[in-house]
Amino acid sequence: MSTIRRTKILATLGPATDAPGMLTRLLEEGVDVVRLNLSHGTADDHRRRAAALREAAAAIGREVGVLADLQGPKIRIERFAAGAAELAVGQPFTLDCRADAPPGDASRVGVSYLGLPGDVHAGDVLLLDDGLIALDVVEVAPPEVRCRVRFGGRLSDRKGLNRQGGGLSVAALSDKDRADIRLAAQLDADFLAVSFVRSAADLEEARALLRAAGGHAALVAKIERAEAIDALGEIIDAADAVMVARGDLGVEIGDAELPGLQKKIIRESLARNRAVITATQMLQSMVEAPIPTRAEVLDVANAVIDGTDAVMLSQESASGRHPDKAVAAMRRICLGAERQFEPTEDLSQVAAQLDRTDQAIAMAAMFLAGRVGARAIVALTESGATAQWLSRYRSAVPIYALSRSDPARRRMLLLRDVVPVRFDPGEVDPAHVARSAVQHLFALGALGEGDRVILTHGDHTGRLGGTNTLKLLRVGPDGIAESLRDL
Repeated sequence: MSTIRRTKILATLGPATDAPGMLTRLLEEGVDVVRLNLSHGTADDHRRRAAALREAAAAIGREVGVLADLQGPKIRIERFAAGAAELAVGQPFTLDCRADAPPGDASRVGVSYLGLPGDVHAGDVLLLDDGLIALDVVEVAPPEVRCRVRFGGRLSDRKGLNRQGGGLSVAALSDKDRADIRLAAQLDADFLAVSFVRSAADLEEARALLRAAGGHAALVAKIERAEAIDALGEIIDAADAVMVARGDLGVEIGDAELPGLQKKIIRESLARNRAVITATQMLQSMVEAPIPTRAEVLDVANAVIDGTDAVMLSQESASGRHPDKAVAAMRRICLGAERQFEPTEDLSQVAAQLDRTDQAIAMAAMFLAGRVGARAIVALTESGATAQWLSRYRSAVPIYALSRSDPARRRMLLLRDVVPVRFDPGEVDPAHVARSAVQHLFALGALGEGDRVILTHGDHTGRLGGTNTLKLLRVGPDGIAESLRDL
């Protein structure tokens, strides 16, 4: 049996993945979920790519999840008359917050957020182009914000703007986001990523719009605003998954604070039973280079060792020269880091928080797994909830989540340690569901004769939220499950 990669890989689709055969190569290299970045491209581009992806996955017998990522209210400067301007240290530079601001030059440029003068004050620091250019606010004279250049350089059209420390009050969902939520529902996306979340209310608004449009995607809260840190617990609880979006977050809070905060977000997400994705510039050099830098290898590996469910490629796969090599590198790094990962042994703190039957069953399964030499945990699950609880406890034992629900299996593709498998308990005698499940995995090569297995299911298999049973089994000849009598 081949080594199972526990950490999941997301890859962003774009012009580089449109090349003939590239989607198939990405899937073969190990992509679990693809990201459609709705900040770029047209609705037709995204429809075409989603259809091509599903066709490629079906051709090789793979399941793959789709994440639609909203642009969010990212504040940007407008365009320059010459396409760019050179800003020198110490020179004055004005942000022109008028709807009819003319094309910019080396002295001024328009801004997409017309409310900026109401959010900033003299003494604030504004960061442009992911912090490469910094402006000190000297005076606010609506509709102008008059600044002096602290760090200069070449500034081109439509670059992002942040206030150091956060605090810009632009709404969480733009008109474009509302239209893109409807698009995500039409695409039958499995995940919807909400950008620049500030509070649980932002997620509740997005979820209501998505459900009204007929979408059933799980919501991913992108943590990229300084304000989100103060509301981190409520945001995680309101989301289905969390993304550490390190680009804008690093600009707002500062690079020095980012590593510790990344670890905190991962830790809090796991504790609150949410999946967590680590993203942005993980293998940035591979936009051009065929291999990653050692620093990038360490960055990815540290996220894996900290327990992230998934790692994500952005520009590396969307527009890089080597999308398939980037995925292959990510897979190798994950596998190497996982060999150094230490499973959770002390479950005493978790035990004090038990309030659901399926959670208790999951914790009991993890407690037993390392003590009875289990080869695998097999979860018969309708919605994937039990598999998610199991994956939070970070064992060395792989989790095979058997479900007849296509959407549930695709959502479970984001969960670390979980291998979703299609299995319909309604097609077998209820009295022999456990035996059939083990035989199914034996036939797939996931289990071998003599393996010890922990199996969880409900009294009424196929119903949501009914997991209440745990069994210890041994795989006998021909994959027949036998009850364990001696440990």
